[in-house]
Amino acid sequence: MVAPVQLHNRQRLLIVEDHKDLAENLFEYLGEDNYDLDFAGDGLTALHLLANHYYDVVILDVMLPGVDGFTICRRIRQDIHSSVPVILLTARDSIEDKDAGFSAGADDYLVKPFHMRELELRIQALCRRNRSQSDHLIAKDVSYTPGTLTVSLSDKTRTTLSGYSATIFETLIRQYPEFVSYQDLSNSLWGNPDGDPHTIRTHVYALRKTLKSSLGRDMIKTLHSRGYVLQPDGKLG
Repeated sequence: MVAPVQLHNRQRLLIVEDHKDLAENLFEYLGEDNYDLDFAGDGLTALHLLANHYYDVVILDVMLPGVDGFTICRRIRQDIHSSVPVILLTARDSIEDKDAGFSAGADDYLVKPFHMRELELRIQALCRRNRSQSDHLIAKDVSYTPGTLTVSLSDKTRTTLSGYSATIFETLIRQYPEFVSYQDLSNSLWGNPDGDPHTIRTHVYALRKTLKSSLGRDMIKTLHSRGYVLQPDGKLG
């Protein structure tokens, strides 16, 4: 299982917090800026959201009902195989607790109480780092460079995409080897999950034509009524 992808200028954050007052304060402060915010009151709800939506940063409380934040962080890395940046929020400030958090896969650790501006600065830093690490996306012998919208094969054959084709291909290669649903492609293209499937199929068809004519390889396999999956070797059977 791999978390889906969304390609927009607005950062999308998932706030995982069971204390209502703090959750409301986070929404009030971060919602005033250029963030799209989702909320989960427990870890299992958070995992479900992460498996079905793309997020730029996860703000994860450690003391959650049922499954604690350390365990959820490990499951984000091991079960969903997501590299989404995670900031842990906790009142536990010992070096042992911090070691447990970073060992679970957290990227940052913020001790309560904290200033909202400090949290926002940490979010911004993680978003910048995440973008800088996305220079090349690789699936077997296929690589994609988001900055130049270029698809390359190991034999140096390459083509440059544009518009919807570039967005679709980046979504597919980030998701590889898992499939991308129509809803996730719609999110990537238009920022909502309710786009017309026929329109999506039309754009995928155009991308297929480009890949076939430029690289000699159709890499997109249709999964009936589900969506699409990238097949880098072109074996669609």
